Parts: sequence; structure tokens; C-alpha cells
Amino acid sequence: MDLVERAQAGEADAFGRLYDQYSDTVYRYIYYRVGGKATAEDLTSETFLRALRRIGTFTWQGRDFGAWLVTIARNLVADHFKSSRFRLEITTGEMLDANEVERSPEDSVLESLSNAALLDAVRRLNPQQQECVTLRFLQGLSVAETARVMGKNEGAIKTLQYRAVRTLARLLPDDAR
Repeated sequence: MDLVERAQAGEADAFGRLYDQYSDTVYRYIYYRVGGKATAEDLTSETFLRALRRIGTFTWQGRDFGAWLVTIARNLVADHFKSSRFRLEITTGEMLDANEVERSPEDSVLESLSNAALLDAVRRLNPQQQECVTLRFLQGLSVAETARVMGKNEGAIKTLQYRAVRTLARLLPDDAR
């Protein structure tokens, strides 16, 4: 809360610390939605740019600052998919960073298969369940934070999560559980 108030007062270092604290969460949320590293990086930077421009409008209403950032990111992702630019994009393969170690082909295949099965199962959930699972398990938000982001009460989120997990259990192949 102190960092947000200092950022609202114009202290650049405070906003930088907020960025350090929340950038991974925002990036992971966006990356899961768009599936491309470059696009996720662009939308993450746009999220923080918009947050910086509108930091003065943020008010404490029992809502975590991270939930506010995820809401901005959620709107940017929606805008991205609505734009004609998205439909014209052609993605290219990602290059390994110099400090990354390439894993064995067997490990890569096994991880890819299990991730693909899980992502396929998540994509087969209804949109509300997809968002709930993403926020709760990929982003690590609490039930209360997820409720705020999705505009629902905590009981509804618990029910949505329970149903989503049960549906995932039915959709996943036995060897991926």
C-alpha cells in the first residue's frame, strides 16, 4: 500500500518496485492467454505503461494492486484478439537465450506431451472455468483476488474452481493425471 501511495505521489522508484513485484504475475497471465513470448512481453509492458498513466485513479477498495494490474492485462489481451493486427500476425520460432541450457530431446517431448494434454483439457473448459483455473493455478491468485478480478463473490469462485478441476480430471488422459 505504501509503494502504491508513493508511486501515486510521483516517486519513480516506488513504481519500479511495484513493477519488480508484479511483472512476473502479469507476464505469466498474458503469456498463457496469447501463447507467444514477444506478444506477451509487448502486452506486459503496455500493461505497466497504462498502469503508470492511471496510477492516480487506483483506489483501495479491499482490492490488491496486482488484481488491478491483471484486470488491465485482461483488457489488453481482449483488445489484442479483437484487433485485425492479431489476425495478420505470423509467429516465428523462439530463439534460446544465451544463458539457457537445452534439455534432452526425451525430456522436451515428455514435458511437451503433458503440457499439451493439460492445455488441451483447459481449453475445453468453458471460458469462466478457463479464467478461474488460469488465475488460481497459473497466476497463483487467492480465491478473494480471483473473485475481484472476475467480478464474482468468493463462493462462486470456489464452486467454479471445484467444477473446473472435476472437469479437468475427466478430460485428462489417465497417464497425464
